[in-house]
Amino acid sequence: MTTPEPIETRRKRLLWRASHRGLREMDLLLGGFARSHIGSFSANELDELETIIAIPDQELMGWILGGQPVPRGQATPTLKALLAYRP
Repeated sequence: MTTPEPIETRRKRLLWRASHRGLREMDLLLGGFARSHIGSFSANELDELETIIAIPDQELMGWILGGQPVPRGQATPTLKALLAYRP
């Protein structure tokens, strides 16, 4: 049995992952979004952010730039906030 990860540890881990994706533009955009919002995110919003972080850079960038539609199942409130985010 594993013990649940403390929420602050989880926030730090997700912030690091959002800021170190490999594609510099995504590091800046997703990392900036995470830095701006992660402190107030609930556990559910952290779950949504974790799902977003798992999306490949090219796919996520297509959604952010508007070149590709967001699949219906992916359009969570956290993703909508990311798409509306302007640094």
